[in-house]
Amino acid sequence: MGDTLIISDLHLSGSRPATVDLFLRFLQEQASHADHLYILGDLFDAWIGDDDDTPPIPTIIEGMRELTSKGCKLSIMQGNRDFLLGVRFAAATGCNLLPDPYVLELHDVPILLMHGDLLCTDDKEYLQARQLLRSEAFIQDFMSRSIVERLHLAAEYRKRSGEVISLKSADIMDVNQGAVEDYMQTHGVLLLIHGHTHRPAVHEFELNTETARRYVLEDWHEDSCTYLRICRDGIRQESFN
Repeated sequence: MGDTLIISDLHLSGSRPATVDLFLRFLQEQASHADHLYILGDLFDAWIGDDDDTPPIPTIIEGMRELTSKGCKLSIMQGNRDFLLGVRFAAATGCNLLPDPYVLELHDVPILLMHGDLLCTDDKEYLQARQLLRSEAFIQDFMSRSIVERLHLAAEYRKRSGEVISLKSADIMDVNQGAVEDYMQTHGVLLLIHGHTHRPAVHEFELNTETARRYVLEDWHEDSCTYLRICRDGIRQESFN
């Protein structure tokens, strides 16, 4: 079994061409040599539906299709920015869409993968909005609109979200330790990997008298990123620029 790479929170968009280029180079120079690449949500800064082919989406899809055609498996978890990723996107890229949370069995060790927003239980306003945005009624209404309308609505939502976030304390938007432990105990794991909070770190704590670890992935920048590489020797963080 080859190495497994895990990334999150790239927030790709036409307004961030350097980050798009960085991702395409990462696929060619790093992921193509791995056995499996996992993307734990917010690959895109906004995803308004699988029928959107606004640049640079076709180029990004082509890069991922090239990766999977070479034999690297690709699994993608929907994030809070791209929860509308669907079967058409999966077919076009050759990826597998993961549920959130998802237990990965790797080298005889169960690892809980999450985007991370479900762990932010102190931010009740966000969780209520999350439930509304993912409701069948909202999605049906949103998808009935034109691509231009959807792009406008997505931009408005991002603007309002940014304004709300600026008024919240940092602690409210971080994960709740009780929620972390509940999810880990429910799924029988001592290792959790997630993104979303943009607070890269490795947290070690005691869980049922055993040592547990929580890896928080970094969000991507224009000229550099970090990612996790998992092999038989363990987990290590690596940089790419």
